[in-house]
Amino acid sequence: MATTTNTTEEVEAPKYKLTDAIVKNLKVDRIMHDNTAKINCMDFTYTGELMITSSDDGQIVVYDCTKGLQSRMVKSLKYGVDLIRFTHAPNAILHSSTKVDDSIRYLSLHDNKYLRFFPGHTKKVTTLTISPVDDTFISASLDNTLRLWDLRAPNSFAIMQTPSKTVAAFDPEGLIFAAGVNSDSVKLYDLRSFDKGPFTTFKLIPEEEIEWTGLKFSRDGKTILISTNGTVIRLLDSFHGTPLQTFDGYANTERLSIEASFSPDSQYIFSGSSNGRLHVWNTDTGRKVCVLNGNHLGPTRCVQFNPQKIMLASACTNLAFWLPDTELLQAQLAEKLANNA
Repeated sequence: MATTTNTTEEVEAPKYKLTDAIVKNLKVDRIMHDNTAKINCMDFTYTGELMITSSDDGQIVVYDCTKGLQSRMVKSLKYGVDLIRFTHAPNAILHSSTKVDDSIRYLSLHDNKYLRFFPGHTKKVTTLTISPVDDTFISASLDNTLRLWDLRAPNSFAIMQTPSKTVAAFDPEGLIFAAGVNSDSVKLYDLRSFDKGPFTTFKLIPEEEIEWTGLKFSRDGKTILISTNGTVIRLLDSFHGTPLQTFDGYANTERLSIEASFSPDSQYIFSGSSNGRLHVWNTDTGRKVCVLNGNHLGPTRCVQFNPQKIMLASACTNLAFWLPDTELLQAQLAEKLANNA
């Protein structure tokens, strides 16, 4: 593991503003070699103190983001693990299964015991997202159903038939969820009256032979980001469905499901690629800001920015933690202090 010169304690997001210069100068600070197969998913706690990964080797690894170290590893060799998500308790997680059946599993990290299974899906789960405000969560599957659940009960409280593979996400207030269907439509539902159907539908011009693989709201709730298995990422206005930007120009020769993510301030989009490089765009202009090379040995399918710290994470089989140039941050802070003097 590489030595570290910066610490995330120095670079908490409230003190600093992301700029093109800071993004361009992100550097790999640590590389973690804890897995023997590709990392298929990652997630941060809301506080940004912890991050968790799941991989095709059945390992679940928790990292301390302040120290940049592994803090815990558990294995799910019997059931496999994908789509890993922290619940509102940092010592409990949800994940989908890749073996035995397609149940969703609720795991206590404290004692490595399953608290509950959530059966119902009959094919691979492709979407798993937890409400930002309560214990509700959404799943969608290749069985063409979208299900709504509560962590406290084993059975889904709503089942919606979908015409095809569906991607879904909650808005930041947990009142609305969006479902992307047929890779050409985004349907918005009020969680309090979802049984009445969507209250609005945004129809998009479909990209030929491209399938939607992920959907996310920005942290301010104003935009929706759609990832695909092609070389196109789309940004929509979440109120009117107006297409705002199309981000492209990254490699995806194997038609992989490659994650795209917002920065915490919603000003930048980060995406992996099949050749291991990370691509960064400005959300306002659509301009590509930079391409970052972290020497990943395989495709970077997972890329996320820490929600509270200026820290980026990307993964192939190995996990890379990226930190900013300390001198740039110090200069920004000095300028801010001078302006406030």
